[in-house]
Amino acid sequence: MSTSFTIQSFQLKGRTLVADAPKSARSAESAIALAERLASSKSGVIAFSQEVDIGTDTYDEPRVLCRIGKLPEGLFNEQ
Repeated sequence: MSTSFTIQSFQLKGRTLVADAPKSARSAESAIALAERLASSKSGVIAFSQEVDIGTDTYDEPRVLCRIGKLPEGLFNEQ
């Protein structure tokens, strides 16, 4: 298994949040730093990690590293 670190940003188009292309990072710290940089120009950003087993194509539940700004409701069962 390996860990993937993903940063997903969103832009507000009208009243709808639209996802940008996701970005990858090499570590949790890098993912959080990139999310913080993107936050200045995006409506919302979330960084998360996920354990991935490439051999069986299985993914564990994502672990949120940081949330910034406005995000779609229910994203990763957000409370």
